Amino acid sequence: MGKGIGVREVGYFDCHGGGQVVVDGNYAYIGHVDNTTGTTIVDVSDPKKPRQVANVPTNPGIHAHKVRVGNGIMLMNREHPPRPKGPPLTAEELAQPVGLGIYDVSDPTRPKEIGLWRCHGNGVHRFTFDGRYAYISPEIEGYVGNIVMILDFKDPAKPQEVGRWWMPGQWAAGGETPLWKGRAHRCHHPIRLGNRLYTSYWHGGCVILDISDMNKPKFAGGIDWSPPFPWPTHTCAPIPFPIAGRKWMLVADEDVLPLDPNLAGDMSAFMWMVDITDETRPMPVGSFQVEGVNGKKNPWMTGCHQPIEDITSTEVPFAWFAQGLRFIDISNPHAPREVASYMYDPAPGETRVCSNDVFRDSRGLVYVIDRVRGLHIVERV
Repeated sequence: MGKGIGVREVGYFDCHGGGQVVVDGNYAYIGHVDNTTGTTIVDVSDPKKPRQVANVPTNPGIHAHKVRVGNGIMLMNREHPPRPKGPPLTAEELAQPVGLGIYDVSDPTRPKEIGLWRCHGNGVHRFTFDGRYAYISPEIEGYVGNIVMILDFKDPAKPQEVGRWWMPGQWAAGGETPLWKGRAHRCHHPIRLGNRLYTSYWHGGCVILDISDMNKPKFAGGIDWSPPFPWPTHTCAPIPFPIAGRKWMLVADEDVLPLDPNLAGDMSAFMWMVDITDETRPMPVGSFQVEGVNGKKNPWMTGCHQPIEDITSTEVPFAWFAQGLRFIDISNPHAPREVASYMYDPAPGETRVCSNDVFRDSRGLVYVIDRVRGLHIVERV
């Protein structure tokens, strides 16, 4: 349990920490961060008593911390995990295939492996899936860093590439030379709304792609504020309804990996409201940071991380790393404000929480997964 302002905890599921939680029907799917836990499927038909019904483990050396479900198909990322601390991956671990694991979950209690879509390098990071098409962030041979790719799962056993896009400079095999260092500019993940993909591109900022022709995604607009801001762009979530007669995109920077740690100073990453009425000229007009974060030296993973991506109202739940679960009212895009919050207790042995991902189901229940341990199910009161 913890302390809620306008929020009440309904249920709790004890599990290894997770990188993502999504809910489809009566089942929550948790992509775990560490070890070989893989993906856990939890029956949440009674949110007061969530219970595990299945688990799909992974082999050592595989990061399967992201999961999506649609049309009876579950996709799990297969990625070599980053190890900023501890020993590097062994040759055996690096030999594990990466890409997307594909499973039949028409019966969620008995997931059946269909196949593995393979790619190159470290594999696939975050992605979205609408039950037919997956919008993914793979590493592909010949490119520097993750690119944008659309896969068609009409036949889940044989997914087919539909189209790809990369930031000019990434295609090394084609003679391109990046203007940045290493993998600083790379696709984090695309989110589709209509015929657009709203794509976070890490230190490459926000990219809006026109997919009217899905075989040939085209650049429609974008904005990059790092530098001067030092944090990478994690999520570009389109608002599917107008506010004050204009179109908007909510952007979350992630409080990790600043380009220059000295630039972060006494600040942590925060969220932005961006006016995309003219998508060729996105305009940031407002921002929000949790009270009390700025003005002191904070360790990484103190500030912003991830909002819900299916935004249905002007109240948006956020996983705010060490600040827990925050509900932000964006009805005035120039001045977003917090209207509710939930700070659960840290995992055993930890001094603070690490809220990593959040999801809101059709009942209005909100699920927040801690990166270290536990899934909390809450409701607004």
